[in-house]
Amino acid sequence: MKHLIDQIPDSEPLFKAAASEFYSSMEPYLEEAALKQLLEPERIHIFKVNWLDRHGVIQTNTGYRVQHSSALGPYKGGLRFDKSVNLDMMKFLAFEQTLKNALTHLPLGGAKGGSDFDPSDKTKAEINNFIHSFIDQSYSLFGPNKDVPAGDLGVGQEEIALMAKYHQNLTGEFDGTFTGKPISMGGVLGRQEATGYGLIYILMHLLDDLETDLTDKRVVVSGCGNVGLHAAEKVVEMGAILVGISDKQGYLQDEEGLDIAYIKDKRLNEKLSLKEIDGKKFSEGSVFDVPCDIALPCATQNELTSDHLRRLAQQGCMIIAEGANRPLTQEAVDILKELDVYYVPGKAANAGGVAVSGLEMQQNAQKAVFSFEDVDLKLQEIMALIYQEIKEASLVLDNPYHFVKGANYVAYQRILEVYNLQRLV
Repeated sequence: MKHLIDQIPDSEPLFKAAASEFYSSMEPYLEEAALKQLLEPERIHIFKVNWLDRHGVIQTNTGYRVQHSSALGPYKGGLRFDKSVNLDMMKFLAFEQTLKNALTHLPLGGAKGGSDFDPSDKTKAEINNFIHSFIDQSYSLFGPNKDVPAGDLGVGQEEIALMAKYHQNLTGEFDGTFTGKPISMGGVLGRQEATGYGLIYILMHLLDDLETDLTDKRVVVSGCGNVGLHAAEKVVEMGAILVGISDKQGYLQDEEGLDIAYIKDKRLNEKLSLKEIDGKKFSEGSVFDVPCDIALPCATQNELTSDHLRRLAQQGCMIIAEGANRPLTQEAVDILKELDVYYVPGKAANAGGVAVSGLEMQQNAQKAVFSFEDVDLKLQEIMALIYQEIKEASLVLDNPYHFVKGANYVAYQRILEVYNLQRLV
């Protein structure tokens, strides 16, 4: 079966690394026909997006939608707007999304999409022009029972609101096709907090099994976006000390604990960088150089290297739980086996976002309004179920508390059952 991994071209290093990690952890339990089905996306859409810039000049970007698997339900996954977006990244993220969605027990397949459009230096009018063109080129791909996109890097509530409006204009229907919408457009309360909060909920179950809790634990968080801010907010609420948090320029550090409420306010309402928020506590470099008990990488893929990991372990870090998608490099994942560090991979730890997106889909279908308390309670139930299943699987597979194998096994078995029912294997 290894030849199926070898057939992935070297020009797709992210997808190949994700597939290799899955294969290496699951090799004794895999069926070749099922692995072939799982590795091959069902559909790949690539399209040109022309849009008008502030100078009246037509610019061109590439749009992508990788619809990886509909075995468990309609395609579900975010849209990312960033200059780093390419087909390799979309295939990698769609593959991981398929496994993640399988862990939630919700009837959701896996997909990912986006464009190499960089919104960071664009005007609101330029972003609007781009989104209008992006939806013109892709609207037929999406629908509440076909493919349901959400936000991701570079795509927040405002961008989702525009997409939903342009999609509605073209289809003539308000059908809840997009999730992560503003509350006034049918969004669900708690969606913004879901990924970060869900990360902490699953972390708390692990700590409970280790007969401890978050009280006075030193925590570092990478990333100061939606996931990182809310993870930091929840971890402090539960008694931890936030000793470091980062953005693209560097990190803030305070052994006595950072004021996350103040940082969140300045980031969200004034759009300040961490250096602008507190220059005295700011340093360039990696937040993973800060000694901690728990590290929560919540920024982007391949941000935590094997060198970072060894340093964290030497300084007493006991747990790494991923808020981003594969933020550990493959080399870092490989050496985890040598270190006394518990590890919860993103496909389990950051599943709270897609779980609550599934609740938003239910709310829209029912034409109902769910309370924040009800959504948060359901989120806690889903994260508890994910933790319990991957823990039990890791114990059965004789790999306790190193949850990559457990998470991959649970997701694979769920998908394999459907493949068998559909006579695909």
